[in-house]
Amino acid sequence: MSKSRIRKAVFPAAGLGTRFLPATKAIPKEMLPVVDKPIIQYGVEEAIAAGCDQIIIVTGRGKTVIEDHFDISVELEHQLESRGKHDLLALVRQISNLGRVAYIRQKEAMGLGHAVLMARDLVGDEPFAVILPDDVIDATPPCLQQMVSVFDEVQSSVLATQVVEGPAISSYGVIDAVPTSKDSRVMEVKALVEKPKLKDAPSKNAIIGRYILTPRIFDLLETTPLGAGGELQLTDGIRGLLEHEKVYGYSFEGTRYDAGDKLGFLKATVEFALKREDLGDEFRIWLQKLSPLKN
Repeated sequence: MSKSRIRKAVFPAAGLGTRFLPATKAIPKEMLPVVDKPIIQYGVEEAIAAGCDQIIIVTGRGKTVIEDHFDISVELEHQLESRGKHDLLALVRQISNLGRVAYIRQKEAMGLGHAVLMARDLVGDEPFAVILPDDVIDATPPCLQQMVSVFDEVQSSVLATQVVEGPAISSYGVIDAVPTSKDSRVMEVKALVEKPKLKDAPSKNAIIGRYILTPRIFDLLETTPLGAGGELQLTDGIRGLLEHEKVYGYSFEGTRYDAGDKLGFLKATVEFALKREDLGDEFRIWLQKLSPLKN
């Protein structure tokens, strides 16, 4: 039997982005730039690097600017070419050439599980990746590429995890898992809990915004009752998946920034700017000049 491979990546992007109001009143949070690149583009580039050639973005009302970003901009390209700005022209064309991008509308904000379910017809009967744009991950190789390597071995669903200390664990889905004998970073999941209280958390291993899922998840999401917040929770669907097949957690190598949070967004911006050849040195000097007494 031939092994399945991951060709499609789903990006839930229908949320309102209320944590960034008023900036997100008219601009999708996924289009907020970390340095000079929209949050969602980091995830799309990660998916492409992992071997995905089809990008599926689940959008909502007011998100057409995302479609425009990954589309060809004839007027802009013509203007850049006529002015001899070939470096910028190449940069713009690179975005529209990233891969095949399809869109599906989530008409109601009914949770992450519902957003994934919306992509069913476009995904079809094959395993696929889910990337939450808010989670920007700096990793070499990219986080999803690491996970695909695990999937190639186990041919089962894989969830990216990281250790979260203290009360913050209550903001995540949390796994109860045991390490596998081959790789201490790979854990076989025994149970999952969505947003537990600290005292009820089965471990410190929180699920973060990268998933590889088998297509059986769609049938399970169809029949999963609404959970926390009256929403269809992806974690609840994965819990159902455990009754049929193995699910693995993977403690990825790299640094994750929650760019859906103001502080996480600022940290990502600073860290990515410092790594830039064209900005890093001057930016570092400026940061060093800041007085620690300044507010």
